[in-house]
Amino acid sequence: MSAPNDDKTRRTVPFARMNGLGNEIVVADLRGTKRRITARAARALARHEATLFDQIMAIHDPETPGTDAYIRIVNRDGSEAEACGNGTRCVVQALAGESGQRDFTFETRAGILNAHEGEDGMISVDMGKPRFGWDEIPLADEFRDTRAIELQIGPIDAPVLHSPSVASMGNPHAIFWVKTDVWGYDLERFGPILENHPIFPERANISIAHVTSPEALTLRTWERGVGLTRACGSAACAAAVSAARTRRTGRIVTVTVPGGDLLIEWRDDDRVTMTGPATWMWSGTLDPETGDFLADPQDGETA
Repeated sequence: MSAPNDDKTRRTVPFARMNGLGNEIVVADLRGTKRRITARAARALARHEATLFDQIMAIHDPETPGTDAYIRIVNRDGSEAEACGNGTRCVVQALAGESGQRDFTFETRAGILNAHEGEDGMISVDMGKPRFGWDEIPLADEFRDTRAIELQIGPIDAPVLHSPSVASMGNPHAIFWVKTDVWGYDLERFGPILENHPIFPERANISIAHVTSPEALTLRTWERGVGLTRACGSAACAAAVSAARTRRTGRIVTVTVPGGDLLIEWRDDDRVTMTGPATWMWSGTLDPETGDFLADPQDGETA
């Protein structure tokens, strides 16, 4: 996926169209340049059926010694996200295929994270430590106990959703617990209302979760800046730690999202590890300023 290190002559950069359990990802390689994916480019790529994405994982040269790259994460609407576990797995697969390297250390807005590709192709990402303080998530009002906050959608005497657990995995999450199938709720209607609720000054990812056993739960997510998504890795982590924190599950759970299963472990050192697959689809080049793109010739029919 790499290209010549010549920022002056290169208008386009290489990218790979990838998939992390249905989380549509564009991995763009901007190493060797000082360019950035603009909001204009992101919105243009999101409008095209072939490049419609949930996140762009823009790989930049490392900023901190000991790291392999700095990853900027861009949503469909051009806003930036702090964390994206499914996208990070895609970055690992792309770079591992290029270099043969198995272990990586990346820097994102959420901090430093480590990742490993196993012999079986499954990729584990250390998503860091969850944060539960109201001012760390952040929330606009003080809540001493963020295992359940006062927030609801629907009539006061018969809310459709209420009392979510809230947490940060580098980005803010609200998890509404339901006793029935997560597909029985109109998340496409409720999601944007709750994402932009005044209680979330930086907006929030909104999930509906149903615990099916002490070791498993199902999850649907309205992703901040994206919309309905088939998978959100940081939401799976936030739901898993919140389920354990509220004694709904243990600390190792399989989270089933519309795109498949993720194994989440909240370790004794308080760090959260997410393990799952990544899939390469096709590759090409794109202009980081405009979003104009061209598929590689061998992938022309795919794109």
